[in-house]
Amino acid sequence: MMLNQLTITEAQVGLRAKKFSIVELVTACLDQIKTYDHKLHCFLTLNDQALNQAKVMDAKPDWSKPLFGLPFALKDNFLTEGLRTTASAKVLDDYLPQYNATVYQRLLNAGAILLGKTNMDAWAHGSSTETSDYGPTLNPWNTAHLPGGSSGGSAAAVAADMCIFAIGSETAGSIRQPAAWCGVTGFKPTYGRVSRYGVIAMASSTDSPGPLAKNTTDAALVTAVIAGVDPCDATSSPKPVDIHPQSLQGLSLKGKKIALPQEYLLGEAKDLVLKAAEVFKQAGANIKNVSLLDPKFAIDVYTLVQRSEVSSNLARYDGIRYGADRSAFSYQAKNRSLLGTFALSTGYYDQYYKKAQQVRTQIIAEFDQLFKEYEFYLAPVSPGPALKLGTGQDNPMFGEIEDRLVEASSVAGLTGLSVPCGFIDGLPIGLQITGPQFSEQSILSAGYFYQSQTKFHLQKPKL
Repeated sequence: MMLNQLTITEAQVGLRAKKFSIVELVTACLDQIKTYDHKLHCFLTLNDQALNQAKVMDAKPDWSKPLFGLPFALKDNFLTEGLRTTASAKVLDDYLPQYNATVYQRLLNAGAILLGKTNMDAWAHGSSTETSDYGPTLNPWNTAHLPGGSSGGSAAAVAADMCIFAIGSETAGSIRQPAAWCGVTGFKPTYGRVSRYGVIAMASSTDSPGPLAKNTTDAALVTAVIAGVDPCDATSSPKPVDIHPQSLQGLSLKGKKIALPQEYLLGEAKDLVLKAAEVFKQAGANIKNVSLLDPKFAIDVYTLVQRSEVSSNLARYDGIRYGADRSAFSYQAKNRSLLGTFALSTGYYDQYYKKAQQVRTQIIAEFDQLFKEYEFYLAPVSPGPALKLGTGQDNPMFGEIEDRLVEASSVAGLTGLSVPCGFIDGLPIGLQITGPQFSEQSILSAGYFYQSQTKFHLQKPKL
């Protein structure tokens, strides 16, 4: 196995045993980027100090740091002091942040090494990475297909072994959907579990940073580092971080009740998800069919809430304080801002935004009721595999439709995991394991169990 293909645990064991150096590990990732990124377009900016940082770490190792010496990729909506941050939008083409996002700073404190910033849908507006002002990222499994989005660059970079792990952000599907389409593990923690400080905001009431990784253990290791209350983010939760990566194998499924929402069993992915449910059933879990609100209602709620919050968050980009003026906005940014402003305007607020929030409250209440009886639910992340390049360009609702099976969980702030559960026509399919707020340990343990019984996450694309 090449060094860049290692998991976090494998890399840590090798580094501590001195089987290879941090410089060699970082070089292997940079070589992979150099060889394949011209084909996939995962990265927008590389960190030219990565190798120097690796040399310093090799000279003075500190194994007390949980991610020491591990090279990672970071979605380009996380601020990185002195390193260009664009959110894939030409408005911020030459923007150099003056401080670090909390997530990035915590990774640095844990000893991780940034390789570079990854491509995304501009401002995170999309589910394909096609709306990037710098051109689309392509799917490593088939470059005629999309990687998903908005964290498409991060997901594709992990799938193509350009990094040991990556960081994405999810507003509604933007970690789990590209993870599903690229065949990697993607984890969306509970809203508020991970700080949003220093993340270029899209929809402030659902934005959730999280990892894209090669397996569930790696996702847990990264989440344990980045999670926790942050005085700079008033929406971050003060609840203790109960994530123990070394104890994921301790989950007993015997007698546990797991829900299978019938309204979510859509498209080509349905049969593979039913097969995945059998894996849990064989371990003694009690799988029950349940009924939830039709996902179409989540589309309506998410669209109105997200557009409204986008119109507020993009208002600061006026070209006065930083960045280019609004003529540099893409069609997607203008479209979402206009719709959001309309939904919030006098005479329409009650009719649209307020009503969406009322339905959102119903969705939250329905999940609260579900989780009184069930540990978590299983469903497809997306109804089918990655769609072809260009599919979403002329469809303003492409993202909302493709993410409809994860939008309800996002507007409710739930914990959700995407793990590979099979292939259709050579393209990966993702299984959604979703549970109540702050159930990170339980959901990650369920993902660990599933991956211990299957090998879908071990398969790699032929680049």
